[in-house]
Amino acid sequence: MKIVSLILFFLLSPAQDEVIADIGTAMKAGSAKELIKFANNTIEIKINGESSNYSKERAEVILRKFFNENVPENFNYIHQGSSPEGLKYTIGRYTHASGGYRVVMFIKKIGDKYLIDTLNFSQE
Repeated sequence: MKIVSLILFFLLSPAQDEVIADIGTAMKAGSAKELIKFANNTIEIKINGESSNYSKERAEVILRKFFNENVPENFNYIHQGSSPEGLKYTIGRYTHASGGYRVVMFIKKIGDKYLIDTLNFSQE
Protein backbone atom coordinates (compact mmCIF):
# COMPACT_ATOMS: atom_id res chain seq x y z
CA MET A 1 0.00 0.00 0.00
CA LYS A 2 2.86 2.39 0.77
CA ILE A 3 4.32 1.78 -2.69
CA VAL A 4 0.98 2.60 -4.35
CA SER A 5 0.70 5.81 -2.31
CA LEU A 6 4.25 6.78 -3.21
CA ILE A 7 3.66 6.12 -6.91
CA LEU A 8 0.44 8.18 -6.84
CA PHE A 9 2.26 11.01 -5.06
CA PHE A 10 4.90 11.18 -7.78
CA LEU A 11 2.34 10.89 -10.57
CA LEU A 12 0.14 13.63 -9.11
CA SER A 13 2.93 16.03 -8.07
CA PRO A 14 3.64 17.22 -11.62
CA ALA A 15 -0.07 18.00 -12.06
CA GLN A 16 -0.02 20.10 -8.88
CA ASP A 17 3.15 21.88 -9.97
CA GLU A 18 1.73 22.52 -13.44
CA VAL A 19 -1.46 24.05 -12.03
CA ILE A 20 0.53 26.28 -9.68
CA ALA A 21 2.79 27.36 -12.56
CA ASP A 22 -0.24 28.06 -14.78
CA ILE A 23 -1.87 30.12 -12.01
CA GLY A 24 1.36 32.12 -11.72
CA THR A 25 1.38 32.75 -15.47
CA ALA A 26 -2.23 34.01 -15.36
CA MET A 27 -1.38 36.29 -12.41
CA LYS A 28 1.70 37.67 -14.19
CA ALA A 29 -0.43 38.40 -17.28
CA GLY A 30 -3.22 39.94 -15.22
CA SER A 31 -5.68 37.66 -16.99
CA ALA A 32 -8.91 37.16 -15.05
CA LYS A 33 -10.14 34.93 -17.87
CA GLU A 34 -7.19 32.54 -17.51
CA LEU A 35 -7.02 32.71 -13.72
CA ILE A 36 -10.69 31.87 -13.25
CA LYS A 37 -10.13 28.56 -15.08
CA PHE A 38 -8.32 27.43 -11.92
CA ALA A 39 -11.03 28.60 -9.49
CA ASN A 40 -13.43 26.49 -7.48
CA ASN A 41 -17.15 27.01 -8.27
CA THR A 42 -17.26 29.34 -5.28
CA ILE A 43 -14.13 31.29 -4.43
CA GLU A 44 -13.30 33.60 -1.54
CA ILE A 45 -11.56 36.76 -2.73
CA LYS A 46 -10.09 39.10 -0.17
CA ILE A 47 -8.63 42.47 -1.21
CA ASN A 48 -7.05 44.60 1.51
CA GLY A 49 -9.08 42.94 4.25
CA GLU A 50 -12.46 43.06 2.50
CA SER A 51 -13.60 39.53 1.82
CA SER A 52 -16.51 37.90 0.02
CA ASN A 53 -17.41 34.59 -1.54
CA TYR A 54 -18.20 34.73 -5.24
CA SER A 55 -19.39 32.45 -8.00
CA LYS A 56 -16.79 31.87 -10.71
CA GLU A 57 -18.64 34.27 -13.01
CA ARG A 58 -18.75 37.10 -10.45
CA ALA A 59 -15.17 36.38 -9.34
CA GLU A 60 -13.96 36.87 -12.91
CA VAL A 61 -15.56 40.35 -12.95
CA ILE A 62 -13.94 41.24 -9.58
CA LEU A 63 -10.53 39.99 -10.73
CA ARG A 64 -10.77 41.79 -14.09
CA LYS A 65 -11.49 45.05 -12.23
CA PHE A 66 -8.56 44.42 -9.86
CA PHE A 67 -6.14 43.71 -12.73
CA ASN A 68 -7.37 46.76 -14.70
CA GLU A 69 -6.81 49.00 -11.68
CA ASN A 70 -3.46 47.36 -10.83
CA VAL A 71 -1.91 46.46 -14.18
CA PRO A 72 0.70 43.79 -13.46
CA GLU A 73 4.40 44.28 -13.87
CA ASN A 74 5.33 40.93 -12.35
CA PHE A 75 4.21 38.04 -10.19
CA ASN A 76 6.43 35.50 -8.48
CA TYR A 77 6.02 32.89 -5.78
CA ILE A 78 7.85 33.42 -2.51
CA HIS A 79 6.75 30.23 -0.77
CA GLN A 80 4.68 27.11 -1.46
CA GLY A 81 3.57 24.33 0.81
CA SER A 82 0.84 21.91 1.76
CA SER A 83 -1.03 20.74 4.81
CA PRO A 84 -1.20 17.10 5.90
CA GLU A 85 -4.82 17.11 4.62
CA GLY A 86 -3.61 17.96 1.11
CA LEU A 87 -4.50 21.67 1.03
CA LYS A 88 -1.92 23.53 -1.06
CA TYR A 89 -0.97 27.11 -0.34
CA THR A 90 1.18 29.65 -2.05
CA ILE A 91 2.49 33.04 -1.06
CA GLY A 92 3.48 35.35 -3.87
CA ARG A 93 4.23 38.94 -4.73
CA TYR A 94 2.21 40.80 -7.34
CA THR A 95 3.76 44.09 -8.46
CA HIS A 96 2.25 46.96 -10.41
CA ALA A 97 3.37 50.49 -11.31
CA SER A 98 2.58 52.05 -7.94
CA GLY A 99 3.32 49.21 -5.54
CA GLY A 100 2.66 45.61 -4.79
CA TYR A 101 0.48 43.04 -3.13
CA ARG A 102 1.25 39.97 -1.09
CA VAL A 103 -0.91 37.22 -2.56
CA VAL A 104 -1.90 34.17 -0.52
CA MET A 105 -3.76 31.37 -2.29
CA PHE A 106 -5.30 28.21 -0.90
CA ILE A 107 -5.69 25.48 -3.49
CA LYS A 108 -7.86 22.42 -2.83
CA LYS A 109 -8.10 19.16 -4.65
CA ILE A 110 -11.66 18.87 -5.90
CA GLY A 111 -12.22 15.57 -7.67
CA ASP A 112 -9.15 15.16 -9.85
CA LYS A 113 -8.37 18.89 -10.17
CA TYR A 114 -6.55 21.43 -8.03
CA LEU A 115 -8.65 24.60 -7.76
CA ILE A 116 -8.19 27.96 -6.05
CA ASP A 117 -10.48 28.13 -3.03
CA THR A 118 -9.20 31.38 -1.51
CA LEU A 119 -7.32 34.30 -3.05
CA ASN A 120 -6.09 37.03 -0.72
CA PHE A 121 -4.46 40.28 -1.94
CA SER A 122 -2.85 42.40 0.80
CA GLN A 123 -1.29 45.70 -0.24
CA GLU A 124 2.33 46.04 0.82
